Amino acid sequence: MNGSSVAESTSTPVSPERTDRLRRQVAATLLPGFVGTTLPEWLADRLRGGLAGVCIFGQNIASRAQLRTLADAIYEANPNAIIAIDEEGGDVTRLYYSSGSPYPGNAVLGRLDDLSYTEFVGRLVGWELRLAGCNLNFAPDVDINSNADNPVIGVRSFGSTPEVVAEHGAAWTRGLQSTGVAVCAKHFPGHGDTAQDSHLAMPVVDLTLDELRQRELKPFEAVIAAGARAIMTSHILLPQIDPESPATMSARVLQGLLREELGFEGVIVSDALDMKGASGEVGIPEAAVLALAAGCDLLCIGTENTDAQLADIEARILDAIGSQRLDAARVTQASGRVLGLAAQLAAERAEIAIPDYVTAEDEPRLELARAIAAFDVSDTAKKWVRTNSGRCSVVRIDTEANIAIGVAPWGPFAEVDTDLESPAAVMFAANPLVVFTEGDDPELVLAAQSPVLVIGRDNHRHAFAREAIDRLRAERDSVLVVDMGWPSDDRRYADIATFGASRLIGRALLRYLTGSGS
Repeated sequence: MNGSSVAESTSTPVSPERTDRLRRQVAATLLPGFVGTTLPEWLADRLRGGLAGVCIFGQNIASRAQLRTLADAIYEANPNAIIAIDEEGGDVTRLYYSSGSPYPGNAVLGRLDDLSYTEFVGRLVGWELRLAGCNLNFAPDVDINSNADNPVIGVRSFGSTPEVVAEHGAAWTRGLQSTGVAVCAKHFPGHGDTAQDSHLAMPVVDLTLDELRQRELKPFEAVIAAGARAIMTSHILLPQIDPESPATMSARVLQGLLREELGFEGVIVSDALDMKGASGEVGIPEAAVLALAAGCDLLCIGTENTDAQLADIEARILDAIGSQRLDAARVTQASGRVLGLAAQLAAERAEIAIPDYVTAEDEPRLELARAIAAFDVSDTAKKWVRTNSGRCSVVRIDTEANIAIGVAPWGPFAEVDTDLESPAAVMFAANPLVVFTEGDDPELVLAAQSPVLVIGRDNHRHAFAREAIDRLRAERDSVLVVDMGWPSDDRRYADIATFGASRLIGRALLRYLTGSGS
């Protein structure tokens, strides 16, 4: 394996005659985000000049019709544009960022362990993205959530074992890509065994190569075999593989493991370079140079980029080529892969028809009974539900979601936020509701009178949540605790674990608790 993080170069400095061609090739490796719900003129100009495409985030979406109009404007500027989105079909959603997702999420699918259903859900997500105009999905997440304290993966994972994650990752890949939308599986070589969030720091995964082969790499092998067209890197440090560079900037990881050992020939996409794990010490332009040199083909820049930022990134890359820190041939190779994928996807948009039953007016309505079947319910919880049937005080524990999930409405509260006449809204209007967040006076939770229903996410990972639950259990005689995240192994703070907090799972929880819902 090549151990350097910046490729050695034999190229000559960039001549004026080559500048325009190189600039277009550099542009074809960049995938920025932007502010607003319409295409800015500066971004349209860059798309016309060869920019690879655009990454869509929740803040860019006001409605389905608006998103389709935005996509059409992007394709008008560059018919072969990549329009990427993070639509994992669960807690991480962009299509439903304002309302919460109508899909179950990976952890629920893994617990149901029905590969045909997982493939079906992947296909539904794909058709919705086709309607919206998006052609590259940063999903599925095939990290193995082997650490229950993981702050960034959790219910985004299909499970805690390589077999489950591999099988369901491959099924989801087959489903989505059958619609003409490309999968970008993530986060290579595996972000599951971490206790830090790479949005905020650089996590360390101290595993040997053999340990990676036996666990973390298995799902990536499976999605590659299933035809995944792109794979996203992770900003994690693997000191036993490359002690100096995070995976996104490590030729040992990207070229040695992903290309040579796993035989991946598709597009390698960097995780967002504005994350601390990538650019916290060197800045985004230099992170772009290092990622390209290591083997990334398409660089996800961030969420709110500007024309000036892209100009700085392009200038740094061209300067690196001119100073022979970055081989021009590496940029040519990267842009070629991206343009090749874009051309394939453009052809498939014309060849693969969207079925008549898929419409932009109706969101998917998946079975609540399936979601409920994935719940982990203790005997204590079963007794509580039989006894109380929805008559209770409700304590909502609001913990800060990771950046990937953002502020999308969650659980049964998503129903309240979007439909005041929903069963959830009726239930919470009829019962006292206490909203408890970190920093609140612990006495606040004692406003809840027995019986008490506590609903939170990843309860065990937050000291203030644990303390509130312990206090309630000590001073109230009937307390039911629901964890809509990934619970601790001992389930101490999860009488019911739903393994997801999408709007669908919230509706399913309501159905289980009260027998109502639809």
